[in-house]
Amino acid sequence: TVSVRYAANLSEAFHGFYKSTYRTQDGELRVLASTQFEPTAARMAFPCFDEPAFKARFSIKIRREPKHLALSNMPLVKTVNISPSLVEDHFDTSVKMSTYLVAFIVSDFKSISKITSHGIKISVYTAPDKIHQADYALDAAVKLLDFYEDYFSIPYPLPKQDLAAIPDFQSGAMENWGLTTYRESVLLYDPAKSPASSKLSITMTIAHELAHQWFGNLVTMEWWNDLWLNEGFAKFMEFVSVSVTHPELRVEDYFLGKCFDAMEVDALNSSHPVSTPVEDPSEILEMFDDVSYEKGSCILNMLRDYMTADVFKAGLKQYLQRYSYKNAKNEDLWNSMTKATRLFFQICPTVDTDESILQGDNFCRRNQESFSNGHWTKREAVDVRAMMNTWTLQKGFPLVTVTVRGKNVHLQQERYRKGVDSPSSTEYLWHIPLTYITSKSDIVQRFLMTTKTDVFILPEEVEWIKFNVGMNGYYIVHYEDDGWDRLINLLKENHMVISSNDRASLINNIFQLVRIKKLPISKAFDLTLYLKHETEIMPVFQGMQELIPIYKLMERRDMDDTANQLKEYIVNLFKDLIDKQSWNDDGSVPERMLKHSLLLFACVRGYQPCVDKAQEYFVKWQKSNATLSLPTDVKTAVYTVGAQTPEGWDFLLSKYRLHSFNLDKNQIALALSRSRNNSKLQWLMDQGLRGDIIKTQDLPYIIAFVARNPSGYHLAWTFLKNKWENLVEKFELGSQSLATIVSEVTNQYSMRSQLTEVKEFFDSLDKKSSQLRCVQQAIETIEDNIQWMDRNFEELKTWLQ
Repeated sequence: TVSVRYAANLSEAFHGFYKSTYRTQDGELRVLASTQFEPTAARMAFPCFDEPAFKARFSIKIRREPKHLALSNMPLVKTVNISPSLVEDHFDTSVKMSTYLVAFIVSDFKSISKITSHGIKISVYTAPDKIHQADYALDAAVKLLDFYEDYFSIPYPLPKQDLAAIPDFQSGAMENWGLTTYRESVLLYDPAKSPASSKLSITMTIAHELAHQWFGNLVTMEWWNDLWLNEGFAKFMEFVSVSVTHPELRVEDYFLGKCFDAMEVDALNSSHPVSTPVEDPSEILEMFDDVSYEKGSCILNMLRDYMTADVFKAGLKQYLQRYSYKNAKNEDLWNSMTKATRLFFQICPTVDTDESILQGDNFCRRNQESFSNGHWTKREAVDVRAMMNTWTLQKGFPLVTVTVRGKNVHLQQERYRKGVDSPSSTEYLWHIPLTYITSKSDIVQRFLMTTKTDVFILPEEVEWIKFNVGMNGYYIVHYEDDGWDRLINLLKENHMVISSNDRASLINNIFQLVRIKKLPISKAFDLTLYLKHETEIMPVFQGMQELIPIYKLMERRDMDDTANQLKEYIVNLFKDLIDKQSWNDDGSVPERMLKHSLLLFACVRGYQPCVDKAQEYFVKWQKSNATLSLPTDVKTAVYTVGAQTPEGWDFLLSKYRLHSFNLDKNQIALALSRSRNNSKLQWLMDQGLRGDIIKTQDLPYIIAFVARNPSGYHLAWTFLKNKWENLVEKFELGSQSLATIVSEVTNQYSMRSQLTEVKEFFDSLDKKSSQLRCVQQAIETIEDNIQWMDRNFEELKTWLQ
């Protein structure tokens, strides 16, 4: 037995065993203490071998004042009186688990509870004044935990699952076994005050943390290089579980957009493979990025689409059962998947019934009568490991070039890279599960491409061919010769022929091809003309995501004439859709999220009908001293217009400070940061660092908002430079928060002088800071922006005129 004497202060940062505070309705300051150990901070709270592969059972006792309540991973067994002012709680011994999942909280929280159909007690804990906002999360958690127990066919191994809303919390949430912790904004919901997007983010976050109870907690990656096994999976399972438990949220309408976010980063040379060697704590922290989460989930979605949902699920069960309470590596998962495909084939019907042909994913198809037989996936021989290693062990993603000559379709793959002046990477090769539909057939055809080039033959000539059906694949496509013209024509004549995801992927792909000189900018803008008739959330969001950053690049260079022309063009594209939006909370969740984005966009860009309407609402709201209840989906637009006057700004700030506006804090912060007054913008960032009026957890967003403001972007850069040491102290080197700040402050720069300044600043720091991946990515992004402007500005100007 080793006995160690150990003492430590409560941490002042957001990791270890740390102090958090909140104010009650009457303004009284209350203190609590909570833990955040992932990845390497359990050692700040107790002596341990703090690595995921060292699993142990934990037996926890906590001493506290009688007025507080202690929580941990396991249920309370007994409480012993130590002295009149001190009691000791004894918690049940935990199951075998990694140190980073241990958790405890000492607070004065209140809770509400329910029992799942499998007999697990679920409770939500919040600051006492906010307990009335916990119902939605409790119901969602009950549904989701039940779903996972059924889906994985493995019972949840603990008697309870607590969800706690922590007032100071750096990330979104944390999957501690049996005691998941959350930022308040992703757990608390008020039907009368919260926007539709809150409902979506709360449900998705709970789904993510509960998926971890199996993926991550029950089976843990052996080392942090395979963090994606935890995070990519939990991200992917959000989509699988929420689409079944909460179909009204229509997660499929926006889940796949996350793949484009991942590609943004993954197209840079400074990206990294999904599975990457890491050694020290800051390198480990850097793994918590879009590549581990978003790319991880996108390649799993692609694999499921390729293997079919049933076989994929069978593989997951195998993996979870085999490695329960143990640690696993990348290939352990692929081996379980390969085994599942073999088992599945043994139980396939041998007689060709119509059903077995029409399984949609051709799983049991015995009669491979398709043309060019030799090429079509012989699913019996699926080697999941060989295929998936090409997606997890090399960085980046493929660009597939399609050339149609008569019935012959020629294919070629290469790595897609921004900054095309870099030498072409010939050593990259992927096993790509291609899918396509044509003008003659909307039945999805499948084809596994494992070589640099390939050819297949169509049964007849077609007017157009669209690859990567439904955007399920993590690759982009270039259509040679007149391939793009035919697709642009299709969108112009009848865009409804293909799905909204397919339209969104065409918008994304064409702009990515402009980046690498495969197409002129005029071609991409020709395609956007069809958006006048678009009404669905995915293509509209994608259109905005491609067009607005271009406008911002010009705005940052003071190219007012062209910037204004482009702004007018974008507003005109969406004008009909903006005018159709009701200023109330009607509609499905995707419709409401679209309304929120469109109205905010229109008001910020100065579209007069929108500004007038928002102004009118704001004046009424201000006159009522904020007692008038505003529709939740239009609040951000109303606040943003209101914040443009000094009186409106001050009025909004006074509401930000009130307990009753807790759920509006993010929307008000965004509005305050759109001010054109520099001293107000500076004050916001200074306050965020101080942490009393604006919580420090929200500072990365505040800096990002100020950086997006044409009046404030230089202030955000100066703040980053002057306060770098403080930011590192608060958020840790390598953290996602720091990466967000670096990226948001610099990603609209496109001038050589700015590039020099950014390089010089980071070079002046210690080696660890200057070598951060987010710094490399920022520099590469600015270089790419410079090239983009040099190449496309004149042509775009001509096109707009």
